[in-house]
Amino acid sequence: MAQVPLSIKFILGIFAAALTIALPGNASAQAAKTGWEVCNETSYIIESATGHYEGQGIVVEGWTRLRPGACQLVQEAPLTPGLHYLFGRSSTAHRGGRRLWGGETKLCIDTTGSFSVESIPNCTTMGMEEREFRPVLIENAKRWRTSFTETDKLTIKEASAAGVQRLLDNAGVYAGRIDGYLGRKTRAAIGDFLKSKGLAADTTDADLMDILEQAAIERARNVGLTFCNRTDKRIWSAMARRRGDEWESRGWWLLEAGGCARIIDEPLLQSGLFAYAEMETGDGEVRTLKRGTDPFCVARSKFAITGRDGCEAAAFRPGLFMATPPPANRKLVFEFFERDFNEDSNAR
Repeated sequence: MAQVPLSIKFILGIFAAALTIALPGNASAQAAKTGWEVCNETSYIIESATGHYEGQGIVVEGWTRLRPGACQLVQEAPLTPGLHYLFGRSSTAHRGGRRLWGGETKLCIDTTGSFSVESIPNCTTMGMEEREFRPVLIENAKRWRTSFTETDKLTIKEASAAGVQRLLDNAGVYAGRIDGYLGRKTRAAIGDFLKSKGLAADTTDADLMDILEQAAIERARNVGLTFCNRTDKRIWSAMARRRGDEWESRGWWLLEAGGCARIIDEPLLQSGLFAYAEMETGDGEVRTLKRGTDPFCVARSKFAITGRDGCEAAAFRPGLFMATPPPANRKLVFEFFERDFNEDSNAR
């Protein structure tokens, strides 16, 4: 087995020190970078976009890529104290569709690549899309730090280790807990991965994460069920299938315009899969599928529902799903097109 890089063994201590250097008023603040620094205290690779007032409008810029446990300067000092804005989305390498970090302030972004634009009332006129940003009140003109977090809060050092674990899992070489502890099982998985790729034992931590991300993205193309959005609007998708003696429906997975999400992560061994989606119209309403024929239960928020009868009695609502084609070579890519949706919209 290849040796685990020495840098991985010391990654926890390195990031623990990094946590203390950029907080306003901290004794170590003089070592900090000056400006607005954004940190990733999650186990996901995050792409971030920011907004700040300039002249009469808000300039929105993206994307800054943040590895788990890393911090990046997104705006140099001097900062203008007051409201700024922050949005994040997870890398496509991660299973279960993209996770979003935001708030309620609607600003324009380019989902396809780097951008810098003054936000306008109608994003679509510039070929952009609307997202909800989190307001950040910056109170120091020299330095400020903001962090992306998960429900189960992680420290910088735990986020770095958990990020390696999640990427190993997404790449298919680790099936242990994602707990931010680089124990024997995690170190063995790192060693096996390095050996399988012919990588040197002194591969840097950053390179390791980048290579794992690409391995996870490649794996996603070759296994399971993937939904793709071939429209110019955002879609919220769900799926249904037989699970033992029961039917099960699950959702929601966000599909960006032109984007895809991996819905099932293991090889498909059965037919009888069903797909559902609701398209955002931009005015708070949605367009539903017009070719749906098979009823299953859905909910307003994320759901996993066993059974397909009595939806309303169980405080759910019925949705008409579409049967998918059978999988080929244990995988299936199912695409939603504009023609699949009703012209009339309904409140969600």
